[in-house]
Amino acid sequence: MKLTMLSGAAALLLVVLPGAALAEDLTFTLTNNSSYAVKSLFTSPADVDTWEEDVFADKYLPAGNYVEVTIGDGRERCVYDMKFVLEDDSEFIEPAVDLCELGEYTLSDAT
Repeated sequence: MKLTMLSGAAALLLVVLPGAALAEDLTFTLTNNSSYAVKSLFTSPADVDTWEEDVFADKYLPAGNYVEVTIGDGRERCVYDMKFVLEDDSEFIEPAVDLCELGEYTLSDAT
């Protein structure tokens, strides 16, 4: 009986785990056309009042470069606020960007 229950639990995990993997990660291209390197990028769904962890962690995006960014928060959202921290410690916040529709975002000095 105990073996049957364990087998059933293992089968249930196999059914549940693939469903958890279906949560969408959002990927977009970030281009830095500004004069400064971006040393931190914080994102948050537009309807959430706190910033998530730094997407770049210990990396940065030099001026004139681009990178594929993945927001792997497991949410099925498209509209995010983004906070950029530049190499001179200045901050720029871009509210409510529909990253699914755009598929890319370009940061520039004129922004």
